[in-house]
Amino acid sequence: MQMKNCGLAAWKTSQSIGVQSAVLNLQIGNCLMPELPEVETIARGLAKRVVGDLIESVWLGSKPEPFKSSASEIVATLQSREILDVRRAGKHLVFELASQNGNRPRSQWIVHLGMTGSLLVCSPDCEMAKHTHAIAKLSSGRELRFVDPRRFGRLSVIEKFEVPGAEPLAIDFAGFARLFHGRETPIKSALLNQKLLSGVGNIYADEALFRARVRPRRRAASLTCEELRRLHRSLKRVLQEAIRLGGSSISDYVDANGDEGFFQLKHRVYGRKGKPCLVCRTAIKRVVIAGRSSHYCPKCQK
Repeated sequence: MQMKNCGLAAWKTSQSIGVQSAVLNLQIGNCLMPELPEVETIARGLAKRVVGDLIESVWLGSKPEPFKSSASEIVATLQSREILDVRRAGKHLVFELASQNGNRPRSQWIVHLGMTGSLLVCSPDCEMAKHTHAIAKLSSGRELRFVDPRRFGRLSVIEKFEVPGAEPLAIDFAGFARLFHGRETPIKSALLNQKLLSGVGNIYADEALFRARVRPRRRAASLTCEELRRLHRSLKRVLQEAIRLGGSSISDYVDANGDEGFFQLKHRVYGRKGKPCLVCRTAIKRVVIAGRSSHYCPKCQK
């Protein structure tokens, strides 16, 4: 039997050739990592495809890096479990797994995609990618595969997963303002601190700061109440708009339908060094803060 290529190209031609496999592929190249909107998009796409399916068996590769939990623990937890839900927590994907005949409590399968992680939902005869580290065989006859060339992604199982920081889309203004009270670090670094806010990354921190008219190097504690209010509002709006547009396709990111996200077309500062500000036409500047690139308008942001 000729093996099917279940990569992105196969998905994009599936309507004409009848390939009955869905590809869920998130690969952010270079030093970029999927942020909240991309992971949210992936979680929603996965939920549509695998919720209600049963994991019949699990195969794990020999490379140890992707497995935060032991291989035996992952297999024992996933095998013979129904997938009740798939959701996002911070930058993690959380698979809610049903209890089994009352003998085992409900558990969670946690996936962090790292820099080059992919989740593929496909038929068993799809060609196995070179860097496939895990395969969950589903009762529907399909397979859920985890592929990660650079092996920065992580798989683990736990009874109840909790992210250390607040949920950016849910936190109210009072709670948001308290996060930065007395903090002498740059506001950009504070936004990226996952112990404060879980899921915010470089792209959306830059875009939120621009919309709030705040420079990334400003000390977090120096922001006025009004500036914090603008930042709180801008961060939520940027994240919500990015989710609505399917995330930012900076490199090879595509959603559950094989489509690229479109929020990169809405970037006002990120990746626009030297280009004119879309508001005042001043050249966008790039600086490095705590090892991370930051883009801002020197005129619009104070």
